[in-house]
Amino acid sequence: MEELLARIPTLLQSRYPLIWLLSSEEERVERGMERMAGAAGLPLYRWRSSQGLSDPVGNKVVETTDALGVLLAIGKIEGSALFLLEDFESAMTDSRVLRRVRDMIRDLEAKKQAIVFLSYSVSLPPELEKDVVLLDLPLPRRAEVGKLLALLLKSQRLEVSTDLFESFVTASLGLSEKEIKRAYARVLVDGKRFSSSDVELLIEEKERLIRKSRFLEYVRPEIGLKDLGGMENLKEWLRQRNMAFTEKAKDFGLPEPKGLFLLGVQGCGKSLSAKVVANLWRVPLLRLDVAALFAGRAEEGLKETIRVAESLAPAILWIDEIEKAFFGEAGGGRVFGSFLTWMQEKTIPVFVVATANEVRSLPPELLRKGRFDEIFFVDLPNVHERLEVLEIHLRRRGRLVENFDLLAIAEETDRYSGAELEQLIVAAMYRAFAADRSLIQEDLLRTVRETIPLAVTMDDRLKELRDWARPRARPASLDTRRIAFFEDWEQDS
Repeated sequence: MEELLARIPTLLQSRYPLIWLLSSEEERVERGMERMAGAAGLPLYRWRSSQGLSDPVGNKVVETTDALGVLLAIGKIEGSALFLLEDFESAMTDSRVLRRVRDMIRDLEAKKQAIVFLSYSVSLPPELEKDVVLLDLPLPRRAEVGKLLALLLKSQRLEVSTDLFESFVTASLGLSEKEIKRAYARVLVDGKRFSSSDVELLIEEKERLIRKSRFLEYVRPEIGLKDLGGMENLKEWLRQRNMAFTEKAKDFGLPEPKGLFLLGVQGCGKSLSAKVVANLWRVPLLRLDVAALFAGRAEEGLKETIRVAESLAPAILWIDEIEKAFFGEAGGGRVFGSFLTWMQEKTIPVFVVATANEVRSLPPELLRKGRFDEIFFVDLPNVHERLEVLEIHLRRRGRLVENFDLLAIAEETDRYSGAELEQLIVAAMYRAFAADRSLIQEDLLRTVRETIPLAVTMDDRLKELRDWARPRARPASLDTRRIAFFEDWEQDS
């Protein structure tokens, strides 16, 4: 924020008389304006609709709480100065106020004065679009949050490890200064300590904030790497970037990752992977509700979505079935173009996880280098991965894997997706439940024999998908042919 506010004296010298600050943090902006004005030697006058116009030392210049009245009062003040006006957006709908603002532009330029409006949002009248400079002030960044936390820990004579300090700072990003202070106060009241479990309080604050968004859903990623069967190449890629958003990574010279594109067979864990990323990296997971986005003015909705996501950064923006999200809707192409531009130019750490089942409709510009850090192809699980998936789902339902010959089931379930393997376990358990007995091996085998996996009926489409992905994407799974070779070699020796 300080860097943006520091531009105001330069704008003033360049004869920009109208500046509009976008922020919900009035007190923080006021403090920043005071510091900036003091450093530049500029008098700062302030006005709110509930108060009159005050001079730099707090004395009332005029008592008026009327928008038109304060503009008339400003016109009588001589000398270079800044005027911070809050709650002014609604007044711009008054034709007399708008006319007065337009009339003042020349005098403001001549006196080297500027009116600085402050509001959470703005819809500028067309008459002023060429004369107003918009500055979108960010929420507290990492350095500012770190300073807040360090001061609090020092005042309370508390010490935390460097890694835990980083975790608290990361979890605090996306909250306003006031929200951060309240969350830290809650930590002190609850236990008078800052432990790893207290990071959850900050995550709860973020979740509350997201509920106010029309297009984003906050997803609690309650599953981790152990819940994702197979895909070892993808897992290793994620582990290597576990600390990607920390100061340590930045000091090492690493750029923040931009995104991950997962394409492949339906039901094989692409959506599950998005949740795993958020869990592993300990950042908020935001799912874009495309139906809600296109139900209204989609381009404005996308801007709002990006604004919310960036305010919570570092965060993960999850777009499921991206080919349907943008290309199945009227006007989706324009929105998609705006989305691509943002992905290419974004500097705030919002990591995009996009998934796709259908590759034929994907435009080449989506897959161009610089959009995503990596493109992974998620295929049907091999026999080793099927064994792991079966074990995961049996353990999740309280069954001992030692009681079953799961290798036999894994060999019998060739061409099953991960989702179909889960439903196999569920269907077999229903069979056992209906017979009023425990789950046995025969329940699993009988269910397999009665099931036809989707890949069998869509063989041509699956072949086409694999042929497309082979030269364009990295496999999410290890090459099982090498695994099988070494296993056979060990058995023969």
